[in-house]
Amino acid sequence: MHLGSIALLVRDYDEALAYYVGVLGFRLLEDTDLGHGKRWVRVAPAGAETGLLLARAVTEAQQAAIGSQSGGRVFLFLHTTDFRADYTRLKARGVQFLQEPRQESYGHVVVFADLYGNQWDLLEST
Repeated sequence: MHLGSIALLVRDYDEALAYYVGVLGFRLLEDTDLGHGKRWVRVAPAGAETGLLLARAVTEAQQAAIGSQSGGRVFLFLHTTDFRADYTRLKARGVQFLQEPRQESYGHVVVFADLYGNQWDLLEST
């Protein structure tokens, strides 16, 4: 078994694609029109097996959870093999970093917020 996708609530499919593909540099794996304004949209970092299913929030409860699916904790962990290069590239693309990069016992790490406020770790393990 493996984890195939993680559903991430978004306001709008195209807005989310512009960020995850255009800013973070993820690959578009699938964008299938399911009718009635619903799409099956999956993105993933290059080389990753597990991706994000961008799920447009429909109900009030879903809309209220956009950006806070984890209750304000770091929610997703983006691993890299070249921390400095990826940090510099993402910063130049306008990614909102919430702190300065730091060295921990497990590697280099920095927290950033995506366009909805979800907190991510950019992490290079040592």
